[in-house]
Amino acid sequence: MTAANVVADNVVPTRRVPVSRGYRFELVKLVSQWRIRLLVLACWIAPALFVAAVSRQSTLPVDTLFGRWMHATAWAGPLVMLGFAGTWALPLLTSVVAGDVFASEDRLGTWRHLLVAVRSPGRIFAAKALASLTVLLLLVTGMACSSAVGGVLAVGNQPLVGLDGHLLTPSDAAGQVFLAWACALAPTLALAGIGLLGSIALGRSPMGLLLPALVALAMQLAQMMPLPVAVRLALPGYAFISWNGLFTGPRQLAPLLIGIAVSLVWAVTATVLAYLLFLRRDFTNLTDDGSARRALLAGALPLAGLLAATVAVVAVTTPATGSGIEQDKVQRSVATAFAHLYRMQTDQLNRPAVTENQLKATAACTKGSVADGAEGAGNDWRCVVSWHLPGVATTGQAIYQLDVTPDGRYVADGDGPKEVNGYFLVRTPVGDAPNPLWQFDGNVELLATSPKG
Repeated sequence: MTAANVVADNVVPTRRVPVSRGYRFELVKLVSQWRIRLLVLACWIAPALFVAAVSRQSTLPVDTLFGRWMHATAWAGPLVMLGFAGTWALPLLTSVVAGDVFASEDRLGTWRHLLVAVRSPGRIFAAKALASLTVLLLLVTGMACSSAVGGVLAVGNQPLVGLDGHLLTPSDAAGQVFLAWACALAPTLALAGIGLLGSIALGRSPMGLLLPALVALAMQLAQMMPLPVAVRLALPGYAFISWNGLFTGPRQLAPLLIGIAVSLVWAVTATVLAYLLFLRRDFTNLTDDGSARRALLAGALPLAGLLAATVAVVAVTTPATGSGIEQDKVQRSVATAFAHLYRMQTDQLNRPAVTENQLKATAACTKGSVADGAEGAGNDWRCVVSWHLPGVATTGQAIYQLDVTPDGRYVADGDGPKEVNGYFLVRTPVGDAPNPLWQFDGNVELLATSPKG
């Protein structure tokens, strides 16, 4: 036996560190950072304080969806918080967590040490991706639970008025609220995948850290534009908006499901691109920490192609065209919401009970000078709602001015008669109460093509 054979027989084969151990190591590294600890603390405490404080104010954020109901129910606060989180908080959180999880190794120069310890770039990637995902789930869960607790303690577990005016029982409202927060995880994962890709492709560059927030800002600006429905639904951040459909009756699930599916496709695609780019990295070169050319070829161009593909798929598979905001849809939505809220006002005033079928509410809407075939967003919508009361020959009418946003949400502002929707308070047997018919929020289903029974 030769000396070489003896040495070979005595060599103990090295074992790669399992992903579970690498995951625990990366998770400890993340939560040991003071900024991550501060974010966790803020997400589990600040929403409760915010919801409790705003719910007790005399002035409510009526320009925010469900903000006008924060005095009435605990479940409006978490939805207001969700709207804020989808616009600002979650994109920034993904930037801090996922957008920095790889770039931090570049700044510290610890890649070679980490590779020697783990012995597998693939396992390093999996451990870091799973650790960042865990922290993001912890942050999102904290925001949802904290805002709900703050609302319950400040206001109480009361029914919630949906976007079409119907009442959700406290248990139904709680379930829908937490389901809406769960749906927001899909676009959060998409931004997290983009954050991983930017962290690897751009390395020490601050752009890698800011990439998820910049992408989210671009998507928000796009949603404010008069885009076709197919383009709007194909953006990965649409699920931050389409959870509104959970609070109508029946629920508007088609846009929400499309938004979730698109977000998950983006999350998987961005993560796979980040993984492939990470495997091709030269860890022996300390200066190789990313480049703009690499980010363009391995990140921006594939994601641009994905956007074009999703737009084409959504355009082929969905029936709606144009903006999706059409006269018939607006009229049905306004009439339905008015009928539900009229019943609520009737209960407040202790008038004889009436049902939506008895009211037979209808709405005739125009947009500017267009009386027939009006469509599109704008603040120049005007609707005249008509209804009938049992035993009363005269037809009741009320006027509303509508401000319809490009994503289908609208605010209906009462414009008379004063005894119906002219004042923001109504006199009830137990004192003044908010008039539900004075102003109300609504939602036009962009994909609806026929009246709902």
